[in-house]
Amino acid sequence: MVETIEGWRCIGCGKVEATRPCIGVCQDRKVELVAAEDYAELAWRVAQLEEALALIARIAPKPDRLQESWDALQARARALLVDAPPP
Repeated sequence: MVETIEGWRCIGCGKVEATRPCIGVCQDRKVELVAAEDYAELAWRVAQLEEALALIARIAPKPDRLQESWDALQARARALLVDAPPP
């Protein structure tokens, strides 16, 4: 499970704040943050790719349908790659 906290981000400079009550033992450490919508999109893509890999790993097509199965797997892979954001 991923821990989330509520915070605020400036739409101008990008500053992030997530205030919490201090209990007297606080130490600030640098962390890397990602926007929740970016994380959700990535999690969805990983799930889709895992489903496609599961098909490849678990399904054994009938010998007379090998080409049809391969074509279907390629079509699914292409669709996932087309939806991929550029690097």
